[in-house]
Amino acid sequence: MHRIQFTALLFGWIVVFGIILISSFVLALILNFTSFGESGLQWATLIIGLLALFIGGVTAGMKGKANGWMVGGTIGIGFSLIIFLIQYLGYQQGFSLEQSLYHLAYLAAALLGGIIGVNLVGTPAE
Repeated sequence: MHRIQFTALLFGWIVVFGIILISSFVLALILNFTSFGESGLQWATLIIGLLALFIGGVTAGMKGKANGWMVGGTIGIGFSLIIFLIQYLGYQQGFSLEQSLYHLAYLAAALLGGIIGVNLVGTPAE
């Protein structure tokens, strides 16, 4: 059972960081070649982050087939921990209050995605 949960977490994190990587590339192209300003970038990145964590949670929940809230929560906490470590170790800055609220929303999106993902595949065979 633990191997299935680890595989589910791995798939969820791969999906999350894949979506984030692709969307970062697309946003960089949009910033470079259009008149889209950096003021709108904050909302775009928030929405993309929420969607990425929700989709990653759904993927992990579907793969794990049980304990969707725990799998989704681990996806959200892992994402926030990685972002915090990059920011703290790379830029010597902690989370601000605003960033903490964003990461709570990311955690909630991943939790909800994990719960929905488990319920999409049905009950596991005992």
